[in-house]
Amino acid sequence: MSYNVGLAMVSFQLHNFGCRTNQAEGAALKEQLRVAGFVEAPRFAPSELAVLNTCTVTGAADAEVRQVIRRIHRADPGCQILVTGCYPQRAAQEIAQLPGVAWVVGNSHKHRVAGLLKSRFGLDGDDVLRASSPDGGLTDFAGSRDTVDVRVGELATGFEFSPAFADDRTRPTLKIQDGCNARCSFCIVPQVRGRSRSLAADAVVAHICELAAKGYLEVVLSGINLGSYGRDLQPRVTLPALVERILAETSMVRLRISSLEVTDLSAEMLRLFATEARLAQHFHVPLQSGSDRMLQRMRRPYGAAQYAERILSIREQIPNCGLGADVMVGFPGETEEDHGASLRFIESLPFTYLHIFPYSARPGTPAATLPAQINGRVVRERCQQLRSRMKEKRQAFLAAQVGKQLSALSLDDFVDGARVALSSNYLKVALLGPDPGPNRLLDVCIERVAGDVLWGQVRSAA
Repeated sequence: MSYNVGLAMVSFQLHNFGCRTNQAEGAALKEQLRVAGFVEAPRFAPSELAVLNTCTVTGAADAEVRQVIRRIHRADPGCQILVTGCYPQRAAQEIAQLPGVAWVVGNSHKHRVAGLLKSRFGLDGDDVLRASSPDGGLTDFAGSRDTVDVRVGELATGFEFSPAFADDRTRPTLKIQDGCNARCSFCIVPQVRGRSRSLAADAVVAHICELAAKGYLEVVLSGINLGSYGRDLQPRVTLPALVERILAETSMVRLRISSLEVTDLSAEMLRLFATEARLAQHFHVPLQSGSDRMLQRMRRPYGAAQYAERILSIREQIPNCGLGADVMVGFPGETEEDHGASLRFIESLPFTYLHIFPYSARPGTPAATLPAQINGRVVRERCQQLRSRMKEKRQAFLAAQVGKQLSALSLDDFVDGARVALSSNYLKVALLGPDPGPNRLLDVCIERVAGDVLWGQVRSAA
């Protein structure tokens, strides 16, 4: 296969899947493709190239990627598909068998995607598809269709994709940490992301200064295991020290932390949140289970009592904050007693939202070989019980916002014709009255609740 396409004619679409870190990398990929000379196709329009930046944390994530690949190929058989990210790093050959896939690029080579495609489409003067290269090779599956270029190798020890590109959003995400040194029994992430590594503090500060200069008012710090930031740097840096430096050396109006393990919620970090108005009053603290027996089987480095103590400490110091968690249901060996313990534990804590998901066996993880895998119907019923309990807690928290004044950033989003803003404590607020436009920091008086949306009047704007 070869290409001979003029520079301005090569159109692409990019599809992101998974976590905030992946979203940040996807924005960087898009920017790199634009710089390389590719042109983004209008939404839903045909394109010559589709790039899928994937997740593989669950079986459902894998299935979604395969579904999108098949949908693109059915709608536009001439579109060449490149699949990159975590799923190819784990199962490259599985993806390469799918119709329409021309390139399979793991996390090991994701940062080279733009250069690879520029070469393959002849945009650098070479329009011949090479037979091999030092960092990857071509694989012919059963000779039944076109050759697939597969590039999966050793994961990087350095840091990639550091720039934050807004990607038409009002809240750019800056990835400052990658990889994970933990070994939770259910998690494939360390195998597809590698060991923990951090972006140098000077670079973090420089990127945030650049975003502030462009007029952005909020930036989200993200990572695979964000609380481990700086442990690999010389000299060592802690996340609280980095946050203090950002607050002291940049004019960024609001800083949001994407997710922190409970073991990384130190007294120093909580003090910062309690005293710094520029830190979003929002915590996402993965839980997984409220059963100590399950936490031990999952190889999580805390018990239910330790987790509860930290969460209650957060609520005591920051009373109206947003508090979220991930909860896994149906881990192998989970009994009705374990599930009941999780239900009671969640009811006892001031969560404002939960991400509830069924356990998904990941090939190559210790949990995948554990006995007593749970029946799917039972898992679905348990998920529904948790969601019902959480819905009540969520509605109570929303109702408690009526009459309060919340700080919120207006987004490029609408509901029922009204501009939407995101509050410091992670609530969606529809704005009554004149449209203030996107990317405005507002003080909003909340008047009512409708479903999962608050409605309020703007009192002042920054």
